[in-house]
Amino acid sequence: MKNFIIWAILIAALGYGGAKLYMHNEVSDTMDLVVLQMSPFADVEYKGVASTLSGELTVEGVRIQVEGYSDAMTIDRIGIDTPSFFSLLSLSDLSSNGPDAMPEYIGFLIEGLRIPADSDYYADLYEYTLVALDAEDATSVSAECTGRYGFSPAALAALGYEDQVMSMAMTLRDEDTRYSIDLDFSMDDMWNIDASLDLEGNMIAEMSRGMAYQPRLRSLHLEYTDRSLNSRVSRYCEERGLGAADVLRAQIDSFKQVGEMYGIEFDQYIIDPYKEFLLGKSALVVTAQPTNPVAFSQIDLYAPSDVPALLNLAAVAR
Repeated sequence: MKNFIIWAILIAALGYGGAKLYMHNEVSDTMDLVVLQMSPFADVEYKGVASTLSGELTVEGVRIQVEGYSDAMTIDRIGIDTPSFFSLLSLSDLSSNGPDAMPEYIGFLIEGLRIPADSDYYADLYEYTLVALDAEDATSVSAECTGRYGFSPAALAALGYEDQVMSMAMTLRDEDTRYSIDLDFSMDDMWNIDASLDLEGNMIAEMSRGMAYQPRLRSLHLEYTDRSLNSRVSRYCEERGLGAADVLRAQIDSFKQVGEMYGIEFDQYIIDPYKEFLLGKSALVVTAQPTNPVAFSQIDLYAPSDVPALLNLAAVAR
């Protein structure tokens, strides 16, 4: 009996090691193909592939040098997350077995995406954003110091950021008549967003509709946590000559601008908690509980001032 247990453990270990080696080789071959395909546009390097028994599969130490730019972008690791190692193996059956091979959930993760504030590609990205948003007042003090259209390289430096370090984990869970998206998105020493969306329908069926896909919101819970950005913005705006009341007004105007970008005119039930958040609370929680599922594509059909009621938006600072 003792020998049987030992042999069973050895066989299981060899099986796991073989499966892991096979999967790593498959991912490495795919990455090498991606590197080759991107070679006319970018030089991509990576240190290796890693996986865990808990179900993560990641590419480690990624470095991307885009053609025409002197500064590189680096990522500590990027990959997928599933319930277990066996779920990772089952993903290879998606093409043959279809939705039946989909695990209970699948997640996508990026850790340590580092963008230097003074990088040449970030400067171009910022300028492109201003044009895309038709930002006519981008050079005003109130817009520039609050990051109404994103922070310029100069503003990031003044706020004390040499790098922007981003991490994200997104998890998709599918059920028969609904599916959810959980998102954890953070910028080091700036902010963290923890969001959960509950959507109507079957995820595979909905996404297979391609361009006809129209996600319908059942509920939303979003928690925005300050990680020192608010105090840095207040200090920088005051250094630029704005008084405390003017800084608060500029921050609220920037917040309203975000809502307008999505066709929403925030009412006082949202603005007042946001003001509390700016004045010292560490987190702002926003929820949406529409009476019936609402397609995001339908929001534009409503007047911006009616959207908070349509979505049953609420907020609290804490």
